[in-house]
Amino acid sequence: MTQEIEIEYKNMLTKDEFDRLLTNLPFPQKAQTQANHYFETADFSLKEQGCALRIREKNGSFTITLKEPHTTGLLETHDQLTKDEADSWLNGRPTTTPETITRLADKEIEVDELIYYGCLTTKRREFAYDDVLLVLDYNTYLGTTDYELELEAATEQSGQNAMRKLLDDYQIEQRKTPNKIHRFFAAKNGERSD
Repeated sequence: MTQEIEIEYKNMLTKDEFDRLLTNLPFPQKAQTQANHYFETADFSLKEQGCALRIREKNGSFTITLKEPHTTGLLETHDQLTKDEADSWLNGRPTTTPETITRLADKEIEVDELIYYGCLTTKRREFAYDDVLLVLDYNTYLGTTDYELELEAATEQSGQNAMRKLLDDYQIEQRKTPNKIHRFFAAKNGERSD
């Protein structure tokens, strides 16, 4: 189990803006593919508490992550899963995990209440830039595609400054950017996510 505080900033991009950043910054040409499998209760108890639960499949490994609000960013709790455990989750038979399930129980959410809602696939490119990590994502889910810039930082101030500078330098409009799970569920419900 690991826990970490995630401080990140996001901005939706047009395809042209995505291509401009890809061309002008030293992102790798080859993207890494990852799949985010999203879980929620029938009455959206996680969302009501500002939380999200996913299994990320990347390079043959599976990590379940609970994201919770924190005074600075998000608190993420991770547990590694075997392929069989991940398959169990995806087929409606969640298994126990050392830490994630305990954190859910603290929120009065039982593992048997969790429902698998679907997958968002990301083709991701990233590199270190001025003391932050820049991430360029092309996402596909439920017949929808979108483009996103993420910036992960050690502090709020460094993240805000780097994002502001990057958007200014490349003349990109700052846009309200719901996180991936919110966009996924908005698409699932036939809503706009902005």
